[in-house]
Amino acid sequence: MADDVNDRRPGGAKATTPQDAEAQAVRDKIARLRALRLAHEAANPSSSAKGPPARSRASKKTPAAKSVPLSDWLNDQEQQGRRK
Repeated sequence: MADDVNDRRPGGAKATTPQDAEAQAVRDKIARLRALRLAHEAANPSSSAKGPPARSRASKKTPAAKSVPLSDWLNDQEQQGRRK
């Protein structure tokens, strides 16, 4: 509680740091953007009804290279002059 007394300005208002002010500005911006998004979705229900795109079950990744045992990798590094 003693810290709260030291953080107050003479007028009784709590002192804010630049970080606190920036964090509050970010929270205000997020709230404003959320309100705009909700208003837009309410005005255009067809675009929000779709939702996020569905993810396919099949992975489109290329097959990973076959793993090599550490001892083989170390031997290969040594042969290439990278390890002593």
